[in-house]
Amino acid sequence: QVQLVESGGGLVQAGGSLRLSCAASGRTLSRYAMGWFRQAPGKERDFVAFIRKSGSSTYYADSVKGRFTISRDNAKNTVYLQMNSLKPEDTAVYYCAAAPSGAGVWQYEYDYWGQGTQVTVSS
Repeated sequence: QVQLVESGGGLVQAGGSLRLSCAASGRTLSRYAMGWFRQAPGKERDFVAFIRKSGSSTYYADSVKGRFTISRDNAKNTVYLQMNSLKPEDTAVYYCAAAPSGAGVWQYEYDYWGQGTQVTVSS
């Protein structure tokens, strides 16, 4: 089992940047493909990005493509989400998740979830 803790959220103006971190404990992160999801107030939780176990492949939701970058440092047991050119519609609680097998865009593919970190983008 792996425990995930997100950090790095906060309040930022539109056009600004934030970097989220997801630290894993319990098992080495290299065993898992990793994803980021987000949930805006009153909405469903949506896929944002995923990265394969080795970091060799990434995939993004259309809404963040070109602005967000997912990366991982398996030696530090940490996954990152660099968010640039933030927009008010990016406001949400951001969750990282771990998938023992292949990662994908669906929540059911992920077995472990963090508690989330709030990102608020002001206009």
